[in-house]
Amino acid sequence: MKRTPLYSAPRRPAAAPSPAPAVEPVRAPAAARAPGRRRWIVLTTLALLIGALALWRVGPTLVPRALTQKDIDRAVLHTLSKTNLPAPAAKAYAAVAGSVVKVIGYSDPREADQPERGQRMERRAGDKDGDRDERGLGTGVVIVDNGTILTNLHVVHGAKRIKVIFADGLNSEADVVGLQPQHDLAVLRARRIPDDLKAATMRSTGDLAPGDRVTAVGFPFGIGPSVSHGVVSGLKREFRSPEGQRILTNLIQFDAAANPGNSGGPLVTDDGEVVGIVTAIYNPTEERFFVGIGFAVPIENAAQAAGMPPF
Repeated sequence: MKRTPLYSAPRRPAAAPSPAPAVEPVRAPAAARAPGRRRWIVLTTLALLIGALALWRVGPTLVPRALTQKDIDRAVLHTLSKTNLPAPAAKAYAAVAGSVVKVIGYSDPREADQPERGQRMERRAGDKDGDRDERGLGTGVVIVDNGTILTNLHVVHGAKRIKVIFADGLNSEADVVGLQPQHDLAVLRARRIPDDLKAATMRSTGDLAPGDRVTAVGFPFGIGPSVSHGVVSGLKREFRSPEGQRILTNLIQFDAAANPGNSGGPLVTDDGEVVGIVTAIYNPTEERFFVGIGFAVPIENAAQAAGMPPF
């Protein structure tokens, strides 16, 4: 009988299971992959070309081009055709209106306290002393905002009392503070002035030329303020009063309508700057009305009469 062995026979180690074979992905042959890649490259390149072409076509509209003079002229003409601009005379008057005053000279001081009696003509330059019982009527322009006013000497000559009426209706007595007989100029100073009184802007006549547009503002025959427009007809003119007693020289000749009562008023450029003081009209007859030739004292002389430095 067999005996059971007391020891166990050595066991062989079990063989390690062999790894499963790796499964490789199935790939298409290289010859099959090439057409797909080329198609992608072609489509991408085509898209880039189309984008570049689109940018090239749109590009000029994105970058603003420089304006030319023709563009500016075209825009200005278009604006002018659609806009109603103020007339030159209206612009000139608007600039100086607040500085223009009515000047009245009274031979009888009591007359200044009475209402105005109708529309009177101003006394003519060179009137004799015997005519001084008539009232002088003319225009003035404020040249300093303290109430300093330029007018013609013949407007206030012989007056015992002078009254000025400002643009806002304020009445004030005025005193003569300066005279320049050789240029028929007088400087007045109002005793009362409006709170917002503005002086007119004066401009040298150095570059004034025949043909330049000018506007006369005043109180012809006491009516006004009235505005007339014209041009400079000549420079350095000479005027002799109808009685031949006074000769004025270095005058501005103009054709803007002026009549008795305009004397002492401003002659204004289109920019609203005063270049002269209206002083006389020429009429070969005895009738005192405008026939197309007026004269103004250059503002340089007027400024000197007021003690202001020349331009």
